[in-house]
Amino acid sequence: MASRVFWVDLHLKKKASLLEKVTALLSALEMKGRFRPGALVGVKLHFGEAGNLAHLRPQWVRRVVDHLKGLGVKPFLTDTNTLYRGSRSDAVSHLETAIANGFDYAVVGAPLIVADGLRGNSYERVEMDFPVLKEFFLAKEIVRADGLVVLTHFKGHELSAFGGALKNVGMGCAARKGKLEQHSTVAPKIDKKLCVACGTCAEFCPVGAPEPAKGVKKPRYRINEKRCIGCGECIAVCPQEAIKVQWNEKAELFMRKMAEYAAAVILPKRGRVFFLNFVLQVSPACDCYPFNDYPLVPDLGILASEDPVALDQASVDLVNQAAGLPGSKVEACGPGEDKFRRLYPELPWEITLDHAEKLGLGSRKYELIKLEE
Repeated sequence: MASRVFWVDLHLKKKASLLEKVTALLSALEMKGRFRPGALVGVKLHFGEAGNLAHLRPQWVRRVVDHLKGLGVKPFLTDTNTLYRGSRSDAVSHLETAIANGFDYAVVGAPLIVADGLRGNSYERVEMDFPVLKEFFLAKEIVRADGLVVLTHFKGHELSAFGGALKNVGMGCAARKGKLEQHSTVAPKIDKKLCVACGTCAEFCPVGAPEPAKGVKKPRYRINEKRCIGCGECIAVCPQEAIKVQWNEKAELFMRKMAEYAAAVILPKRGRVFFLNFVLQVSPACDCYPFNDYPLVPDLGILASEDPVALDQASVDLVNQAAGLPGSKVEACGPGEDKFRRLYPELPWEITLDHAEKLGLGSRKYELIKLEE
């Protein structure tokens, strides 16, 4: 059965704010009555790495917050700390970055909560019997939220070909341990050139996996892979940024794991999770970089659905139906050509959608309903 996906473009027939179109999408989703009065509803988004300007504008987010307040619930903005070291790898720098990017309470009207705690190790272990994974390490405040509204800047991505709603939830709602599980099958590695043997990693590791290396001239630490439990704590705390993720997971398996993590978040809250994809300034890579490249296609609008699979499929189709912008990385792609295949020919992006569909998250078949003014 085809799922409904609502769509607004950025054309205006009368002098009205584009924010009214967001309100129209939210109304079409019929959220009223889905949450109990006073429910704590997370607005899941990506606050943007420092220096990146492709992230969502806070004005869009404020309109969502106001709509939720009108339903009698208590919204909060949320995301999780990053696995890599950057401007969002701990809650303090994460919140500083979010505020610098405009997501201040005075602008968005809701508090900001980093869902996996100070250093990304606040999680709930959730069991699900899926084909690849059986346990999931999800950000604690995501699990405990009464519902979610997921706002996604739709874009290209170097590991999954595109980043849509499923990635925003699957990767973005995992605690650091869950992120590492999706990306890697081995323990982190310590760069012997950067390590100064300060012992910070050993101090914070819950199982004592970092240990002094033996038989070396320059004092340094190493990771005992037999002890390592993959929590990623050492990556977050190393003051020299000497501990690195070994990004060795095969792309196909990574995408299946990501879909399963999304299912572990969404299925227990089915009926209380809603999704909006902003197909605007579609950059070729993730907003996790401290920069963003020229957009691939013109701004195509905003889409909304209860079905994240249909939503992501519709977003991919809209991008592929458009012509690549001159000067972009896909300028040679005309209407109907696969922009994401051109960007990342080694990444079969359909795997994420196919696996999510098999998990019961939704359908790749959809009815695109354009909302008129």
